[in-house]
Amino acid sequence: MARSTGHTASRARRRALVCCSVLCGTLFSIPVTAQKPAGFDRAWASVVEAFRADMKAGGIVGASLWFFRGSEELGREFYGVADLETQRPVDENTIWHWASITKTLTGIAVLQLRDRGHVDLDAPILDWVPELRAVHSKHGPIERVTVRHLLSHSAGFRAPTWPWGGNEAWHPHEPTEWSQLVAMLPYTELLFEPGARFSYSNPGIVFLGRMIETISGDDWEVYVDKNILRPLGMQRSYFDVTPYHLLQYRSNNYRLVEGRPVANGLDFDTGITVSNGGLNAPVPDMARYLAFLAGRPQRDVVLSRASLEAMWRPVVQVGQAPWGARESMGLTFFLYEGAGPRLIGHTGSQRAFQSFFLLDPASGAIAIATFNSDGGKTREILNGVRGRVVRELFGLFQASQREEGEGQGT
Repeated sequence: MARSTGHTASRARRRALVCCSVLCGTLFSIPVTAQKPAGFDRAWASVVEAFRADMKAGGIVGASLWFFRGSEELGREFYGVADLETQRPVDENTIWHWASITKTLTGIAVLQLRDRGHVDLDAPILDWVPELRAVHSKHGPIERVTVRHLLSHSAGFRAPTWPWGGNEAWHPHEPTEWSQLVAMLPYTELLFEPGARFSYSNPGIVFLGRMIETISGDDWEVYVDKNILRPLGMQRSYFDVTPYHLLQYRSNNYRLVEGRPVANGLDFDTGITVSNGGLNAPVPDMARYLAFLAGRPQRDVVLSRASLEAMWRPVVQVGQAPWGARESMGLTFFLYEGAGPRLIGHTGSQRAFQSFFLLDPASGAIAIATFNSDGGKTREILNGVRGRVVRELFGLFQASQREEGEGQGT
């Protein structure tokens, strides 16, 4: 049953408390002793060379590409600067915006609540977000929309948070208050029968964020800080506006206008949509998160392996990945099968930040990349990098595992 949140402090105040709570540690130092499969160094050099060429050709101001096996670093590459005005170079301390990769934190939070007996994934979202009753539906009662539908982007809600383009000067970047989303619900409709197909929806994830707040009594940021970031030691990760003492590490982001970078400014507020795309972090903090997903440190403290694997089962088909794999949607994670090892991952794109991660659960191999510029071919560049690391790097681990298995069987 739903219960009152009992919020007595403003979201801004609670967000400030989160920022204070996660910033007391030192930068994460990653060991570099992982065993590499045969041919990795040569393949990594080839990927890096192409990566740098792509960044230069695309006018990217700053970027970073890393490869891990579990918690161990196998390769890192920095390109360009985090801030043109100060000419501050990209390095391991650079703080990036991870945009929609944040959605996977929301998914993990929901599974945590499921495992503690607070959520049934097949229950109507109306049990916790009754305001959705105002949504129009030609596809049966709104009660048919379940938590699982929202987690798998198959509920039928539109893609953008705002129903208009957001190109007016008076348009905020994102809705700042829950009341603004509620006011739009009578002008919102389900576009298809829940569960019938995949359709990426930002509002759907925000509704899950609201559910987490309703159940826990915490703002989404506070819940995720206490139950995911802190247990994983993600000490320099935060949401939205950068704490003062970390501004020296924050990357700016740049729109490419006629081939020239125009700064968007260091910070922006994702407002009530923070559960959808508000995470900022340096790559070493993200490495802690990805190592957890790979089944290494702190696995069961945050979420059991069984629950993670349940998130990585296909729910709806998406299409074909740029490198030819079949793409499907699990519970907030994209899944890739065929054309190489089975991978999970997510991309992020907000303001001018672009990012992705890919993980092979079988071997623990992980790729993560991010850059701070957006132009006409940015998505094409991102997909090119993803395809290259799949073809040239992940396959090495698949072959290595086969050889290890054959060796153990003799």
